[in-house]
Amino acid sequence: MLVFDASGSMSGNGWGYGSENPAAVSRIDKVRIALAKVLPRIARGRRVGLMTYGPGPYQQCNVELNFPPLDNNADRILTTVRELTPAGKTPLSSAVEQAAEVLEFRTKPGVIVALTDGEETCGGSPCALGKKLHEDAMQLTVHIIGLRVKGLSWTGEQNVLDTKCLAEENGGLYIPVESEEELVAALEKTLGCPILSHNHIDDVP
Repeated sequence: MLVFDASGSMSGNGWGYGSENPAAVSRIDKVRIALAKVLPRIARGRRVGLMTYGPGPYQQCNVELNFPPLDNNADRILTTVRELTPAGKTPLSSAVEQAAEVLEFRTKPGVIVALTDGEETCGGSPCALGKKLHEDAMQLTVHIIGLRVKGLSWTGEQNVLDTKCLAEENGGLYIPVESEEELVAALEKTLGCPILSHNHIDDVP
């Protein structure tokens, strides 16, 4: 399951704080470009679903299940992502929790790949959620791809640690990215194949 950040901050640009430029490509467009390079190949061999959080209306904590994991789902996911209007807050914890429920994580193995360019802003605790999912899951892996991590203040760094904890509690990777090339590599690494060390080869993202 791909958990996609469409919060208002994704309409900004630049990979790190302080790199905003009104004439540059928005972060959400950069992610769309990277996803279009990776997803068609991956979706030929794996069922992939889409959960989005933060698209309009403005400043709402909304989460939407766009698709459960489906075969050959790249075109539908890419079309949906292209039509998103980033405007809301960042209910990251709620989105990941709902993605886990769709994957029936208590009884089935699954993989969640969550993209985020900011901290949780809807009252959730990513680290507490990570511990809860780990306790209840049959075998759930949660990867986090973090945009705009470089240059955060010390309070921002604490939020990064909280989000990183969500991944680490569930055997996943926390990957900060600072370029389109790094984002493509992170998507390929997390969506592209199961983590074989868990002795499962049938995980579903």
